[in-house]
Amino acid sequence: MTLTRILVLSLGALLCSTALAAGTPSLQDANQLFKQGRYPAALDQVNAYLAAHPKEAQARFLKGLVLTELNRIQDAIRVFTDLTEDYPELPEPYNNLAVLYAAQGQYDKARNSLEMAIRTHPSYATAHENLGDIYAKMASQSYDKALQLDKGNLSAQTKLSLIKDLFNPAPQMASSKGKSKTTAAKAVPLTTEPTPPMPEPAVRDKTVAAAAEVNPTTAAQTETAPAAKANDIAAATNKAKSPAKPLALPADPKLAAEKLLRAWADAWSRRDADAYLSFYADNFKVPGKKSRAEWAEERRVRVTRPEYIKVELSKISAKVKGKQVFVTFRQQYESNFLKNQSTKRITLEKQGGTWKITEER
Repeated sequence: MTLTRILVLSLGALLCSTALAAGTPSLQDANQLFKQGRYPAALDQVNAYLAAHPKEAQARFLKGLVLTELNRIQDAIRVFTDLTEDYPELPEPYNNLAVLYAAQGQYDKARNSLEMAIRTHPSYATAHENLGDIYAKMASQSYDKALQLDKGNLSAQTKLSLIKDLFNPAPQMASSKGKSKTTAAKAVPLTTEPTPPMPEPAVRDKTVAAAAEVNPTTAAQTETAPAAKANDIAAATNKAKSPAKPLALPADPKLAAEKLLRAWADAWSRRDADAYLSFYADNFKVPGKKSRAEWAEERRVRVTRPEYIKVELSKISAKVKGKQVFVTFRQQYESNFLKNQSTKRITLEKQGGTWKITEER
Protein backbone atom coordinates (compact mmCIF):
# COMPACT_ATOMS: atom_id res chain seq x y z
CA MET A 1 0.00 0.00 0.00
CA THR A 2 1.54 3.25 -1.05
CA LEU A 3 1.26 6.31 1.08
CA THR A 4 -0.57 8.78 -0.94
CA ARG A 5 -3.30 7.11 -1.66
CA ILE A 6 -2.78 6.24 0.04
CA LEU A 7 -2.16 7.03 3.48
CA VAL A 8 -3.21 10.60 3.48
CA LEU A 9 -4.61 11.76 6.80
CA SER A 10 -6.40 15.10 7.16
CA LEU A 11 -6.80 17.35 10.20
CA GLY A 12 -9.94 19.43 10.41
CA ALA A 13 -11.44 18.76 13.81
CA LEU A 14 -8.24 18.16 15.77
CA LEU A 15 -8.05 21.51 17.52
CA CYS A 16 -11.72 22.45 17.62
CA SER A 17 -12.06 20.97 21.11
CA THR A 18 -12.52 23.32 24.01
CA ALA A 19 -9.68 21.42 25.67
CA LEU A 20 -7.34 23.76 23.81
CA ALA A 21 -6.95 26.95 25.78
CA ALA A 22 -6.83 30.34 24.14
CA GLY A 23 -3.46 31.01 25.73
CA THR A 24 -1.59 28.50 23.58
CA PRO A 25 -0.95 30.40 20.36
CA SER A 26 2.07 28.32 19.40
CA LEU A 27 -0.03 25.16 19.12
CA GLN A 28 -2.70 27.05 17.22
CA ASP A 29 0.02 28.35 14.90
CA ALA A 30 1.30 24.81 14.41
CA ASN A 31 -2.19 23.69 13.49
CA GLN A 32 -2.54 26.54 11.01
CA LEU A 33 0.80 25.66 9.39
CA PHE A 34 -0.34 22.05 9.15
CA LYS A 35 -3.58 23.00 7.40
CA GLN A 36 -1.58 25.14 4.97
CA GLY A 37 0.59 22.15 4.07
CA ARG A 38 3.73 23.73 5.57
CA TYR A 39 4.72 20.55 7.35
CA PRO A 40 8.39 21.25 8.24
CA ALA A 41 7.39 24.58 9.79
CA ALA A 42 4.47 22.93 11.58
CA LEU A 43 6.82 20.31 13.01
CA ASP A 44 9.21 22.99 14.30
CA GLN A 45 6.31 24.83 15.92
CA VAL A 46 4.79 21.78 17.59
CA ASN A 47 8.21 20.64 18.83
CA ALA A 48 8.74 24.05 20.41
CA TYR A 49 5.38 23.74 22.14
CA LEU A 50 6.14 20.21 23.33
CA ALA A 51 9.44 21.36 24.81
CA ALA A 52 7.37 23.25 27.38
CA HIS A 53 4.41 20.82 27.46
CA PRO A 54 5.89 17.36 26.79
CA LYS A 55 2.80 15.38 27.82
CA GLU A 56 0.13 17.51 26.11
CA ALA A 57 -2.04 15.06 24.13
CA GLN A 58 -3.30 17.48 21.45
CA ALA A 59 0.22 18.58 20.55
CA ARG A 60 1.53 15.02 20.41
CA PHE A 61 -1.40 13.95 18.25
CA LEU A 62 -0.74 16.85 15.88
CA LYS A 63 2.94 15.88 15.75
CA GLY A 64 1.94 12.37 14.67
CA LEU A 65 -0.14 13.80 11.84
CA VAL A 66 2.67 16.10 10.70
CA LEU A 67 5.19 13.24 10.72
CA THR A 68 2.79 11.17 8.64
CA GLU A 69 2.55 13.91 6.02
CA LEU A 70 6.36 14.15 6.00
CA ASN A 71 6.46 10.41 5.27
CA ARG A 72 8.31 9.76 8.53
CA ILE A 73 6.10 6.79 9.19
CA GLN A 74 8.15 5.04 11.86
CA ASP A 75 8.41 8.29 13.83
CA ALA A 76 4.65 8.79 13.51
CA ILE A 77 4.04 5.22 14.71
CA ARG A 78 6.18 5.90 17.78
CA VAL A 79 4.24 9.08 18.57
CA PHE A 80 0.84 7.38 18.31
CA THR A 81 2.09 4.32 20.21
CA ASP A 82 3.29 6.53 23.07
CA LEU A 83 -0.10 8.25 23.10
CA THR A 84 -1.89 4.91 23.46
CA GLU A 85 0.32 4.12 26.45
CA ASP A 86 -0.15 7.49 28.16
CA TYR A 87 -3.83 7.93 27.21
CA PRO A 88 -5.21 4.39 26.74
CA GLU A 89 -8.78 5.70 26.98
CA LEU A 90 -8.47 7.63 23.68
CA PRO A 91 -9.50 5.70 20.53
CA GLU A 92 -8.03 8.11 17.96
CA PRO A 93 -4.33 7.21 18.39
CA TYR A 94 -5.21 3.51 18.04
CA ASN A 95 -7.12 4.28 14.86
CA ASN A 96 -4.25 6.19 13.31
CA LEU A 97 -1.81 3.45 14.27
CA ALA A 98 -4.05 1.07 12.33
CA VAL A 99 -3.95 3.41 9.33
CA LEU A 100 -0.16 3.43 9.35
CA TYR A 101 0.14 -0.32 9.87
CA ALA A 102 -2.30 -0.98 7.03
CA ALA A 103 -0.27 1.29 4.76
CA GLN A 104 2.68 -1.04 5.38
CA GLY A 105 0.64 -4.18 4.81
CA GLN A 106 0.76 -5.13 8.50
CA TYR A 107 -2.91 -6.01 8.68
CA ASP A 108 -2.70 -8.09 11.87
CA LYS A 109 -1.27 -5.11 13.74
CA ALA A 110 -3.85 -2.83 12.13
CA ARG A 111 -6.64 -5.15 13.25
CA ASN A 112 -5.31 -5.29 16.80
CA SER A 113 -5.09 -1.50 17.00
CA LEU A 114 -8.65 -1.07 15.77
CA GLU A 115 -9.93 -3.65 18.23
CA MET A 116 -8.26 -1.65 21.01
CA ALA A 117 -9.92 1.53 19.72
CA ILE A 118 -13.32 -0.17 19.84
CA ARG A 119 -12.60 -1.58 23.29
CA THR A 120 -11.89 1.92 24.64
CA HIS A 121 -14.83 3.49 22.80
CA PRO A 122 -17.41 0.87 21.67
CA SER A 123 -19.47 3.44 19.73
CA TYR A 124 -16.48 4.74 17.73
CA ALA A 125 -17.90 4.33 14.22
CA THR A 126 -14.67 5.15 12.38
CA ALA A 127 -12.85 2.22 13.97
CA HIS A 128 -15.71 -0.17 13.23
CA GLU A 129 -15.70 0.94 9.59
CA ASN A 130 -11.94 0.59 9.28
CA LEU A 131 -11.96 -2.82 10.93
CA GLY A 132 -14.37 -4.03 8.26
CA ASP A 133 -11.92 -2.84 5.62
CA ILE A 134 -9.06 -4.70 7.28
CA TYR A 135 -11.03 -7.95 7.47
CA ALA A 136 -11.93 -7.62 3.79
CA LYS A 137 -8.30 -7.04 2.82
CA MET A 138 -7.19 -10.05 4.85
CA ALA A 139 -9.89 -12.11 3.15
CA SER A 140 -8.59 -10.93 -0.22
CA GLN A 141 -5.12 -12.17 0.68
CA SER A 142 -6.59 -15.55 1.68
CA TYR A 143 -8.40 -15.81 -1.65
CA ASP A 144 -5.16 -14.91 -3.44
CA LYS A 145 -3.46 -17.80 -1.70
CA ALA A 146 -6.36 -20.11 -2.56
CA LEU A 147 -6.07 -19.17 -6.22
CA GLN A 148 -2.34 -19.87 -6.19
CA LEU A 149 -3.07 -23.36 -4.86
CA ASP A 150 -6.08 -23.99 -7.09
CA LYS A 151 -6.22 -21.81 -10.19
CA GLY A 152 -9.52 -23.41 -11.24
CA ASN A 153 -11.34 -22.26 -8.12
CA LEU A 154 -14.03 -20.06 -9.71
CA SER A 155 -15.72 -19.41 -6.37
CA ALA A 156 -12.55 -17.89 -4.96
CA GLN A 157 -12.03 -15.89 -8.16
CA THR A 158 -15.49 -14.33 -7.88
CA LYS A 159 -15.12 -13.48 -4.19
CA LEU A 160 -11.64 -12.08 -4.77
CA SER A 161 -12.87 -9.81 -7.54
CA LEU A 162 -15.72 -8.51 -5.40
CA ILE A 163 -13.36 -7.64 -2.58
CA LYS A 164 -10.81 -5.98 -4.84
CA ASP A 165 -13.57 -3.90 -6.38
CA LEU A 166 -14.13 -2.36 -2.95
CA PHE A 167 -10.57 -1.20 -2.42
CA ASN A 168 -7.82 -0.51 -4.84
CA PRO A 169 -5.03 -1.23 -4.24
CA ALA A 170 -5.45 -1.52 -0.46
CA PRO A 171 -8.06 -0.50 2.10
CA GLN A 172 -8.40 3.24 2.49
CA MET A 173 -9.38 3.83 6.07
CA ALA A 174 -10.86 6.85 7.75
CA SER A 175 -8.34 8.62 9.94
CA SER A 176 -9.01 10.46 13.16
CA LYS A 177 -8.85 13.82 11.43
CA GLY A 178 -11.56 15.71 9.69
CA LYS A 179 -10.58 17.73 6.58
CA SER A 180 -10.78 15.59 3.46
CA LYS A 181 -7.59 14.98 1.54
CA THR A 182 -8.25 11.60 -0.02
CA THR A 183 -11.88 11.04 0.68
CA ALA A 184 -11.24 11.30 4.37
CA ALA A 185 -14.14 10.43 6.58
CA LYS A 186 -15.25 13.09 9.04
CA ALA A 187 -13.25 12.64 12.21
CA VAL A 188 -13.85 12.67 15.90
CA PRO A 189 -11.70 15.39 17.54
CA LEU A 190 -9.12 14.21 20.01
CA THR A 191 -10.31 15.09 23.51
CA THR A 192 -9.28 14.05 26.98
CA GLU A 193 -12.84 13.00 27.86
CA PRO A 194 -14.85 10.38 25.93
CA THR A 195 -17.28 12.12 23.59
CA PRO A 196 -19.98 10.79 21.27
CA PRO A 197 -18.59 10.20 17.76
CA MET A 198 -19.44 12.69 15.06
CA PRO A 199 -21.65 11.39 12.20
CA GLU A 200 -19.70 9.26 9.77
CA PRO A 201 -20.27 9.42 6.01
CA ALA A 202 -21.21 6.38 3.95
CA VAL A 203 -18.56 3.70 3.54
CA ARG A 204 -18.03 4.64 -0.08
CA ASP A 205 -16.88 8.16 0.90
CA LYS A 206 -13.77 7.24 2.86
CA THR A 207 -9.92 7.08 2.49
CA VAL A 208 -6.70 6.15 4.70
CA ALA A 209 -7.18 8.10 6.47
CA ALA A 210 -7.72 5.60 4.53
CA ALA A 211 -8.11 3.76 0.80
CA ALA A 212 -10.98 2.82 -1.80
CA GLU A 213 -9.59 4.53 -4.80
CA VAL A 214 -11.65 4.30 -7.89
CA ASN A 215 -8.46 4.16 -9.94
CA PRO A 216 -9.42 1.07 -11.94
CA THR A 217 -6.36 -1.12 -11.43
CA THR A 218 -8.19 -4.11 -9.96
CA ALA A 219 -10.99 -6.33 -11.15
CA ALA A 220 -14.63 -5.36 -10.87
CA GLN A 221 -15.84 -8.83 -11.70
CA THR A 222 -19.16 -9.84 -10.20
CA GLU A 223 -20.09 -12.60 -12.62
CA THR A 224 -18.16 -15.60 -13.89
CA ALA A 225 -18.31 -14.27 -17.44
CA PRO A 226 -18.17 -10.44 -17.30
CA ALA A 227 -16.62 -9.85 -20.71
CA ALA A 228 -19.89 -10.10 -22.64
CA LYS A 229 -21.64 -7.80 -20.17
CA ALA A 230 -18.78 -5.33 -20.38
CA ASN A 231 -19.01 -5.28 -24.16
CA ASP A 232 -22.75 -4.57 -23.97
CA ILE A 233 -22.18 -1.71 -21.54
CA ALA A 234 -19.38 -0.25 -23.62
CA ALA A 235 -21.37 -0.52 -26.84
CA ALA A 236 -24.38 1.22 -25.34
CA THR A 237 -22.26 3.96 -23.83
CA ASN A 238 -20.00 4.69 -26.78
CA LYS A 239 -22.37 3.96 -29.68
CA ALA A 240 -23.06 7.60 -30.47
CA LYS A 241 -19.53 8.85 -29.90
CA SER A 242 -17.46 9.83 -32.90
CA PRO A 243 -13.76 8.94 -33.16
CA ALA A 244 -11.54 11.32 -31.23
CA LYS A 245 -9.36 13.69 -33.19
CA PRO A 246 -5.60 13.32 -32.73
CA LEU A 247 -4.45 15.41 -29.79
CA ALA A 248 -2.05 18.19 -30.76
CA LEU A 249 0.67 18.35 -28.11
CA PRO A 250 3.34 20.99 -27.41
CA ALA A 251 6.95 20.16 -28.26
CA ASP A 252 8.03 20.64 -24.66
CA PRO A 253 7.70 17.19 -22.99
CA LYS A 254 6.50 18.60 -19.66
CA LEU A 255 3.80 20.73 -21.26
CA ALA A 256 2.85 17.84 -23.53
CA ALA A 257 2.53 15.52 -20.54
CA GLU A 258 0.22 17.90 -18.70
CA LYS A 259 -2.02 18.47 -21.73
CA LEU A 260 -2.19 14.75 -22.46
CA LEU A 261 -3.12 13.83 -18.90
CA ARG A 262 -5.82 16.47 -18.75
CA ALA A 263 -7.27 15.02 -21.96
CA TRP A 264 -7.03 11.55 -20.40
CA ALA A 265 -8.96 12.79 -17.35
CA ASP A 266 -11.53 14.44 -19.63
CA ALA A 267 -12.10 11.17 -21.52
CA TRP A 268 -12.54 9.41 -18.19
CA SER A 269 -15.01 12.08 -17.04
CA ARG A 270 -16.97 11.66 -20.28
CA ARG A 271 -17.02 7.88 -19.70
CA ASP A 272 -15.59 7.48 -23.19
CA ALA A 273 -13.83 4.14 -22.79
CA ASP A 274 -12.33 4.06 -26.29
CA ALA A 275 -10.79 7.51 -25.90
CA TYR A 276 -9.64 6.70 -22.37
CA LEU A 277 -7.89 3.48 -23.41
CA SER A 278 -6.26 5.17 -26.40
CA PHE A 279 -3.93 7.01 -24.01
CA TYR A 280 -2.28 3.73 -22.96
CA ALA A 281 0.64 2.20 -24.84
CA ASP A 282 0.49 -1.31 -26.25
CA ASN A 283 3.39 -2.14 -23.93
CA PHE A 284 1.63 -0.68 -20.87
CA LYS A 285 2.84 -2.41 -17.71
CA VAL A 286 -0.31 -4.25 -16.63
CA PRO A 287 -0.57 -4.73 -12.84
CA GLY A 288 -0.77 -8.27 -11.55
CA LYS A 289 -0.78 -11.24 -13.89
CA LYS A 290 -3.53 -10.15 -16.24
CA SER A 291 -3.13 -9.93 -19.98
CA ARG A 292 -3.44 -6.49 -21.52
CA ALA A 293 -6.77 -7.52 -23.06
CA GLU A 294 -8.16 -8.56 -19.67
CA TRP A 295 -6.91 -5.35 -18.10
CA ALA A 296 -8.45 -3.23 -20.87
CA GLU A 297 -11.81 -4.98 -20.51
CA GLU A 298 -11.84 -4.37 -16.77
CA ARG A 299 -10.98 -0.72 -17.29
CA ARG A 300 -13.72 -0.38 -19.87
CA VAL A 301 -16.27 -1.59 -17.33
CA ARG A 302 -14.95 0.70 -14.61
CA VAL A 303 -15.09 3.73 -16.92
CA THR A 304 -18.57 3.08 -18.29
CA ARG A 305 -20.38 1.57 -15.30
CA PRO A 306 -21.02 4.73 -13.15
CA GLU A 307 -23.87 7.03 -14.09
CA TYR A 308 -21.49 9.97 -13.97
CA ILE A 309 -17.78 10.53 -13.37
CA LYS A 310 -15.83 13.68 -12.64
CA VAL A 311 -12.02 13.55 -12.64
CA GLU A 312 -9.88 16.61 -11.91
CA LEU A 313 -6.08 16.83 -11.75
CA SER A 314 -3.97 19.28 -9.75
CA LYS A 315 -0.40 19.81 -8.59
CA ILE A 316 0.98 18.23 -11.76
CA SER A 317 4.75 17.78 -11.63
CA ALA A 318 6.73 16.30 -14.54
CA LYS A 319 10.36 15.17 -14.79
CA VAL A 320 12.03 14.23 -18.06
CA LYS A 321 14.53 11.37 -17.99
CA GLY A 322 15.79 10.26 -21.37
CA LYS A 323 12.85 9.23 -23.52
CA GLN A 324 10.43 9.11 -20.62
CA VAL A 325 8.43 11.65 -18.64
CA PHE A 326 7.57 10.81 -15.04
CA VAL A 327 4.48 12.68 -13.85
CA THR A 328 3.10 13.01 -10.31
CA PHE A 329 -0.23 14.68 -9.61
CA ARG A 330 -3.22 14.83 -7.29
CA GLN A 331 -6.35 13.20 -8.67
CA GLN A 332 -9.85 14.07 -7.47
CA TYR A 333 -12.43 11.46 -8.46
CA GLU A 334 -16.18 11.61 -8.01
CA SER A 335 -18.97 9.34 -9.24
CA ASN A 336 -22.38 8.16 -8.08
CA PHE A 337 -20.53 5.29 -6.35
CA LEU A 338 -17.82 7.08 -4.41
CA LYS A 339 -15.64 10.14 -4.06
CA ASN A 340 -11.94 10.32 -3.24
CA GLN A 341 -8.57 11.94 -3.78
CA SER A 342 -5.22 10.29 -4.33
CA THR A 343 -1.69 10.89 -5.55
CA LYS A 344 -0.94 9.24 -8.89
CA ARG A 345 2.35 8.51 -10.64
CA ILE A 346 2.34 7.94 -14.38
CA THR A 347 5.18 7.19 -16.80
CA LEU A 348 4.92 8.42 -20.39
CA GLU A 349 6.95 7.40 -23.45
CA LYS A 350 7.07 8.91 -26.93
CA GLN A 351 5.57 6.41 -29.37
CA GLY A 352 4.46 7.02 -32.94
CA GLY A 353 4.84 10.76 -32.66
CA THR A 354 2.81 11.10 -29.47
CA TRP A 355 3.11 10.32 -25.78
CA LYS A 356 1.58 7.17 -24.31
CA ILE A 357 1.08 5.92 -20.75
CA THR A 358 3.38 2.96 -20.09
CA GLU A 359 2.97 2.67 -16.32
CA GLU A 360 0.46 3.89 -13.75
CA ARG A 361 0.67 3.73 -9.96
